[in-house]
Amino acid sequence: MATYAIGDIQGCYDELRQLLKNINFKSDSDTLWFTGDLVNRGPKSLETLRFIKDLEDNAIVVLGNHDLHLLAVAYTETRPGRKDTLDEILKAADREELLNWLEHQPLLHTDNATHLTMVHAGIHPDWSIEKAQSLAHEVEAVLQSEQHINFYDHMYGNKPEIWSDGLQGWPRLRYITNVFTRLRFCHQNGALALGHKCEPGAQPEGLQPWFSMKNRTNGNDNIIFGHWSTLILAKGIQYGNVHPLDTGCLWGGNLTAMRIDDASFTKTVLDCPRSSQPDI
Repeated sequence: MATYAIGDIQGCYDELRQLLKNINFKSDSDTLWFTGDLVNRGPKSLETLRFIKDLEDNAIVVLGNHDLHLLAVAYTETRPGRKDTLDEILKAADREELLNWLEHQPLLHTDNATHLTMVHAGIHPDWSIEKAQSLAHEVEAVLQSEQHINFYDHMYGNKPEIWSDGLQGWPRLRYITNVFTRLRFCHQNGALALGHKCEPGAQPEGLQPWFSMKNRTNGNDNIIFGHWSTLILAKGIQYGNVHPLDTGCLWGGNLTAMRIDDASFTKTVLDCPRSSQPDI
């Protein structure tokens, strides 16, 4: 029995199957963790979604921003973006079954046995893992309720930038969602800087990667995340006990798996060259 965490797939299904062959994945005994962004921009989002759903208890998934975008496009008047590749899912005969399964996936997963936490983008530097779990449950409850369509209508936007325990309603849920699915940089006061998507070192003065913030409350916790493909370009970054797994398969990099028990890494030998620029 082995457990592997895998970075953002974004519809690169062929690369996923190649990676699973490389690690000799056994679907009857091994477990796969997925950092979110299962779909969109790549060519085979439908095949990817079906495959991971069919893994049942052998797959643990956290939601990414592209997964939530799919749900918003499916259930609201949100229009697909120019680069979106969601049509096959939206027209599939099993569309509702797939979307319902996706809505029941968490935003954050913590494994008590390994003391690892997985999230798509990051965890606010002022939040403990316990607080992050509680806040994730708030959003998950809405996603799985009759309010889910209203949530998608209010999901988009960069405001508020500052967290307060007193935040309520849609601004509170939007902030929590932005942290777990879009976070990269923070201002020194902890405010989110969601408009900046560059590699560390290229950001404006005063911004820091969320995992590099001084006195980070969750600084002693082991955290797996995806989302930030340009991290693989950064030089001299000390990751410590955080493990970034989005290695840019979508734009010509590799799809990466980390074996949980020894933190060893395996990458695809089959590259997925679709763009000359990172998809962010």
